[in-house]
Amino acid sequence: MNARTEPAEAAAEPPDATARPALIRELLLVAGLFLVYKLGRQLATGHTANAFRNAHRVWDLERALDLPHENDVQSALLHGDTLVHLANAYYASVHFPATLAFLVWLYLRRPAHYVWARRVLAVVTAAALVLPFTFPLAPPRMLTGTGLVDTARRYGPSVYGPPSSDHLSNQFAAMPSLHFGWALMVAVGLIVATRSRWRWLWLLHPVITLLVIVGTANHYWLDAIVATAMLGIALAAIRPPHRTAGTAGTARRGAARPVPREHVLAGAGR
Repeated sequence: MNARTEPAEAAAEPPDATARPALIRELLLVAGLFLVYKLGRQLATGHTANAFRNAHRVWDLERALDLPHENDVQSALLHGDTLVHLANAYYASVHFPATLAFLVWLYLRRPAHYVWARRVLAVVTAAALVLPFTFPLAPPRMLTGTGLVDTARRYGPSVYGPPSSDHLSNQFAAMPSLHFGWALMVAVGLIVATRSRWRWLWLLHPVITLLVIVGTANHYWLDAIVATAMLGIALAAIRPPHRTAGTAGTARRGAARPVPREHVLAGAGR
């Protein structure tokens, strides 16, 4: 009897078979995107008059839409020096490090989700570079007659200098708020990429960010709304990887484990 044994089918690949992108390439790509973002904001400077006209339009539109007053949030922060200092520090120091830590964690632990998140952030950031050219906007801290104060300049710490001498950022590019857009993407990405029952608490990051950017008078409510719309469009166009035990962490406790397939005899005589 001439018989040979071979597996009924090839062994299944691991659930998350996505190769981790080359580290040097990713570092260069992220650094390049950051430089393009900074350069794009700089190229959009020089529209001061339009920026203030648009600021008054946005302020009036928010009142017409009956949105909450930014003053209410700022008044809550100004009840104590400690709270306003914390809000200013959060605005100045959490934005970039939190997003970078998010991408690093995904790169190391969820490479498939890393590629997805990086693409979404790149699309949202690129789209955000267009608005300062078409709709320059002065932040509410620069408007007079609103009752708002520049909390960073008055209480510190501040990341901005006088607009006329600030060569590192375009302060007339308030819309959309990438502070909020990136924070929301961090929360969405971690919720999608993990299975912990506590993962929904990541939404506290964009909620705190929203209160901070509004309370410190760096952004209007509409800046966050536009950022949310941009992120929603990007998420609809760039779908996350299929959720599996490999892409979303360890399988839930008690879930059935796959049973290894038995080998069968192929071509065996009877």
